[in-house]
Amino acid sequence: MFAEVCEVLSVWAIPFLLLVIPVVGYIRRVRVYEAFVEGAAEGFQTSIRLMPYLVAMMVAVSIFRVSGALDDGVAFLQPVLTMLGVPAALVPLAVMRPLSGTGALGLTTEILHTAGPDSLIGRMASTVLAGTDTTFYILTVYFGAVGVRNPRYSLAVGLLGDITGFFAAVYVCRLLFT
Repeated sequence: MFAEVCEVLSVWAIPFLLLVIPVVGYIRRVRVYEAFVEGAAEGFQTSIRLMPYLVAMMVAVSIFRVSGALDDGVAFLQPVLTMLGVPAALVPLAVMRPLSGTGALGLTTEILHTAGPDSLIGRMASTVLAGTDTTFYILTVYFGAVGVRNPRYSLAVGLLGDITGFFAAVYVCRLLFT
């Protein structure tokens, strides 16, 4: 019954909001269309301000992957990874996930094609992909949008969360699927 209620709610949620927002705006005497257009224009200006940050981040990610530094790092960490029970194929995903969501999705897709979606490593890769967010992207886009120049501890906390999420994903998948 709960699943049926959730399904009905999910079907009607967007139409309900599309109806309620203009009605509430009309009651409050807000010019809804003009406010929408004004917000869209502001969003466009924000995206133009963010463009240099995004380009710089994408170039840095590409250089990191193409240079071979990622592969060298995996080879260096191989003995420790084996001790911790972490498949080496997941390390590029763990490194890429904080940098680029698209890059991490590409690596996950590659792992799923190679090992299969129902394999342990496929499940681990999927869990790693869904378990954390793109720390550098968030810092670049959101902090750049509001003009934060000194993120202080945000980078360290974000990367700590990424590392914790990675090892938790590996641990939970080993616990559930082996």
